[in-house]
Amino acid sequence: MTAKLDRRKKYTRKVLQESLVTLLSKKTISEITVKEVCEIADINRSTFYTHYSDHYDLLSKIEKEITEDMDRYLHSYSYEREEESIQMTEKILEYVTENKLMFQTLLNKDSVPTFEKRMMELTRRFMMDNGMKNQHLNKKESEYLSTFVISGAIHVIKDWIDNDMDQSPAEMAVMINHFINYGFSHSE
Repeated sequence: MTAKLDRRKKYTRKVLQESLVTLLSKKTISEITVKEVCEIADINRSTFYTHYSDHYDLLSKIEKEITEDMDRYLHSYSYEREEESIQMTEKILEYVTENKLMFQTLLNKDSVPTFEKRMMELTRRFMMDNGMKNQHLNKKESEYLSTFVISGAIHVIKDWIDNDMDQSPAEMAVMINHFINYGFSHSE
C-alpha cells in the first residue's frame, strides 16, 4: 500500500513539475497561476496544495532537486584529474539532455531568473573548494576566475541546447574542458 502511495505522489509531483515547465516555456512565473498548472497536469488544486504552497514553491522545489542532482555529479568525480573532469562534465551534459525542456526553460532568464544564479553559486562553491586549490591566486582573483569559467560553460551549454544539442555530450564535455583548461590555445 505504501509503495503504491509513494508511486502516486511521485507521479503527481512529476506531472506538476512538467506542467509548470511547459507554462514557463511560454510565460514568466509571475504570469502563471496554480489553476493553469493544475489544468495542464489534470490534477485537482487541493492535490496541488497537498504538495506545494504555491507555484513559486513548486519552482523552488524543481530548482532544489536539479541543484542536488548537479551537486551529486560534481562530487562523484575528481575535478583535478582531466579524464575524470571530462567524465563529470559528460555526466552533467547527459543529465541536461535527459531534461532538455527543463534546462532550456530554466536557463532562460526571462522566465526563471533564479535558476542560472543557483547553478553559478553551486559550481563556484565546488570550484573554490576543489579546482582553485592549486592555483596561485588570492581569494578575489579565484572568485573572478571561477565566475568567468562558469559563465562561459553555462553559456556554451545554453548555445548547445539552442542548437538542438547538435553534438554529443561526450564531444561537448571534451570541448568545454579543453576551453577551461587551455583557453585560446585549444584552437591552435
